[in-house]
Amino acid sequence: MRIAINGMGRIGRLLFRRLLHKENIELVAVNDIMPVDNLVYLLKYDSLFGPLQEPIVLEGDKILAGRHKVKCFQESSPASINWRELEVDIVLECSGRFGSLEGATGHLRSGARKVLLSTTGSPEIPLLIYGFNQHQLTPDIDIVSPGGCMTNCTTHMLYLLQSIGIESAHFNILHSYTSRQELVDTAHKQFRRGRAAAESIIPVEIDLVQSLERLFPLKDKLAAVSIRVPVTNGALVDATVQLAQEVSVEQINNLFRTSANNGYKGIMDYTEDPLVSADIKGNTHSLIIDGSLTSVVGRQVKVIAWFDNEYGYTSRMLDWMEYWRGM
Repeated sequence: MRIAINGMGRIGRLLFRRLLHKENIELVAVNDIMPVDNLVYLLKYDSLFGPLQEPIVLEGDKILAGRHKVKCFQESSPASINWRELEVDIVLECSGRFGSLEGATGHLRSGARKVLLSTTGSPEIPLLIYGFNQHQLTPDIDIVSPGGCMTNCTTHMLYLLQSIGIESAHFNILHSYTSRQELVDTAHKQFRRGRAAAESIIPVEIDLVQSLERLFPLKDKLAAVSIRVPVTNGALVDATVQLAQEVSVEQINNLFRTSANNGYKGIMDYTEDPLVSADIKGNTHSLIIDGSLTSVVGRQVKVIAWFDNEYGYTSRMLDWMEYWRGM
């Protein structure tokens, strides 16, 4: 399988690193408008995950890393790249700029066989969450949205709690700050996103509810807010769910523990260790249920789940590539 990455931000660069270790997958090209020597530097040294273990050098218009020779482009539009000539099977669309059907289709017109977004795309693009509804993928689907990191976490929580019955659910996502925020106070159309990310706890607007309502018949029963906190990695979902019947802490924990050890193995984990966000850096699961923090008041349940918003999410994108390859 021949892979190209469009957009070499946090997710694109982490995918580059991880694809170096994947057998039967060849990384053939990347595209980003940043200077290529700067890209090589950012691939070699990462503040979160440390230096790249493989040697990496720039040779002409190619990055040599491990066994891969990766052609570099600096095009602002996918239409300017001949993916067909490179025989690209899947473009990983990680720029955040081409999440609409028209934008993602540009990769197909340039010759790519398939496109995998790194976010929730427009409503016309199938929203398929790995471990939940990936079986809905059919050979004629050429563009897939695997959802975002928060959607991948909360989808599985909702699905399992639906077996009891959900009357309402509110998600509070405590999330590390991201590149869409600012390091010092400045102007931003969302005023709070313009405040210094490392200095404050900052509520931000998110589209999680719209994504979840595409997956579940829970219209007007969901709410969500994201609170950005001054750490560079990791997230915690604090879910408060009103259920249709009274339950115990033991019932809820057993539901998630059993699922993590069986059908959700590799997607969800369960722990009762006293974790903090630093402990989940590099964790490959979409969510880690923290059973030590589960609480119940009548029919109201609070469930806490951790996730690495970068490593866990790219793990699902890798799963998607393997799934597509196996079709």
